[in-house]
Amino acid sequence: MSIGHTLLGLLESGPRHGYDLKRAFDEKFGHDRPLHYGQVYSTMSRLLKHGLVEVDGIEAGGGPERKRYAITDAGITDVQRWLATPEKPAEHLQSTLYTKVVLALLTRRDAAEILDTQRSEHLRSMRILTDRKRGGDLADQLICDHALFHLEADLRWLELTAARLDRLREAVKR
Repeated sequence: MSIGHTLLGLLESGPRHGYDLKRAFDEKFGHDRPLHYGQVYSTMSRLLKHGLVEVDGIEAGGGPERKRYAITDAGITDVQRWLATPEKPAEHLQSTLYTKVVLALLTRRDAAEILDTQRSEHLRSMRILTDRKRGGDLADQLICDHALFHLEADLRWLELTAARLDRLREAVKR
């Protein structure tokens, strides 16, 4: 995820302080990985340097000065370009799990056990996500669905690989 573009998009609704941006980001996108304050402020400094945001005001308070940031026309254009650019699908052509299975076969270890252990871990993760989905709002349900669909695809791969272990064992020996 592009943190900078996401913060820019959040600024399109109006100027905000760094604290407000962090809170809005965490509410909408950071359920599992909230932003650190330092990440917000370093990103805002970079966006300011590139002319994508400007300081809309500075407020003095009991602590450090609070800058209020506003998106510039260049920032709006940058967000629009980012939104219109399709993401490259993750193909996972060199996965760690595949490497473990092949290495297990090459070293005469039990690759089926590795697949079974991984299947159990995937099912555990799916149960957690399903519980989270039940109690979540629409946004949380959608992000859980996304993760669940990927885990389901992984499970299909685990089953297919388990069914082909003998053939794979022969193929990697060559």
